[in-house]
Amino acid sequence: MLSLHKFDELDMKILTELTKDGNVSVPNLSKRLGINTSVLYSRIKRLLKKKLIKKFTIVVDESLIGIGVRATMGINRDPKQKEQIHKALLKTSEVIMMSEVTGRFDMLLTVRAKNLEELHSVAIGKIGKIEGIQNTETFVELQRTEKDQSYELKE
Repeated sequence: MLSLHKFDELDMKILTELTKDGNVSVPNLSKRLGINTSVLYSRIKRLLKKKLIKKFTIVVDESLIGIGVRATMGINRDPKQKEQIHKALLKTSEVIMMSEVTGRFDMLLTVRAKNLEELHSVAIGKIGKIEGIQNTETFVELQRTEKDQSYELKE
């Protein structure tokens, strides 16, 4: 049975601040939150131990390494070939995320490429040729706006 851990308002404030800047120093964050540095260290350690914080990571400006196009691809597949399709998609380096979804598609993929020509090649030459994929539809990202996440306790 899933055991839900109790997290308080301070935990949620820590999460909110760390999602804005995971590289912030503990002394700076403790000043921002108005709490003792040692309390903050122990809280962060606890959040990691309880797996509420899974990992600290970085955000890369992909345009600086030649990735100019990002797209979402909806795919429909033969349900009997789900496992083989999943394995083939994992081996496709341009696919960076896969989600099984409800709605008109079975899966949504996030795909990145150098340019539209490479995206076309990936969609047709790689993903479209995986046995069991019945059809695809590609949505090229024109602009992205990401919001800072906020974690508030709701009663």
